Amino acid sequence: MQQRKLYVGNLPFSVSEADIEQTFLACGEIENVKLITDRETGRSRGFAFVTFLTQQGADQALSKNGEEMQGRKIVVSVAKERDGVHGRRPPRR
Repeated sequence: MQQRKLYVGNLPFSVSEADIEQTFLACGEIENVKLITDRETGRSRGFAFVTFLTQQGADQALSKNGEEMQGRKIVVSVAKERDGVHGRRPPRR
């Protein structure tokens, strides 16, 4: 199964989408970078998703797993699709 969308975790909270794009640009053309932020504060949650135009770019980017970015070792893996409400917190009452 081909998967061009990657999860990038353990990111420094100061990192921007542009920083992430710059880090992965050498692997191949990037379709989309989505830095996940807290809804209430707007602060980075420390992870992002990077989608490549080609499978080859995504495969090359997987080799960046464990590399340092601004002093932190990043985690790079194939993104897993969430099914339904799995992984979400129940609504507050």
